[in-house]
Amino acid sequence: MGRASMTAARSGVRPLVLAVHGTRSAEGTATSQALATAVAERLDVETHLGWVDIHTPTLTDTLRRLGEAIVVPVFLTSGYHVTSDIPAAIAAAGGRAMATPLVGADVLPAVLDRLAAVGDYDAVVLGSAGSLRARALTQVRAVTSALAAAVGRPAATGYVTAASPTVPEAVAALRAAGHARVAIASYLLAPGRFSVALERAGADAVSRPIGVHPLLIHLIEQRWRAADAQPLTAFQPKAVND
Repeated sequence: MGRASMTAARSGVRPLVLAVHGTRSAEGTATSQALATAVAERLDVETHLGWVDIHTPTLTDTLRRLGEAIVVPVFLTSGYHVTSDIPAAIAAAGGRAMATPLVGADVLPAVLDRLAAVGDYDAVVLGSAGSLRARALTQVRAVTSALAAAVGRPAATGYVTAASPTVPEAVAALRAAGHARVAIASYLLAPGRFSVALERAGADAVSRPIGVHPLLIHLIEQRWRAADAQPLTAFQPKAVND
């Protein structure tokens, strides 16, 4: 995958790198590229994609080429990629970049927006990718609680991989509890293998992944502006949001 540089660099403004997880889905890859384009147009700043997995150029390669830069982790939880891979990439590239907090749970209103499009339902499963990190799972469960409060209906957490309950298990548990119409709220950033798994999980309706949502663009902008206001000092690699 080629780099996604959307605008020419402005003097004195550090470029923005969106650290994203790669996907073998052409639609998912196109979604990440469209997000980078939208962010670049919103901020009028040189914007790149830094792939953490699957695609090239890797985040490390992108940062080596740029030097000083601001990295926004476009991830929903503090899993291994966020707490380990991104700081390691910054260090391997010479330690001249600064990482912001990840996007994380602040994107919940966008999830609710996508969920509203599926129509009515009696209960909902927050369909998340899953993680081996306990902290990441705790974060997803907190989002599930916030989701239940926001929609005023029972909500359960389900994971596509690496954790339990699985999404089909969560859907089945809500049905067993007497809820006739069960929806899945996609807690995913882009289409791909995981979104296909949600479609096959047995729910009555599944919302779209967050995608190029205005709120996601706004959250990236907030994180970039806060970091850009900080002095250009040498970055000391550490776990992001850790």
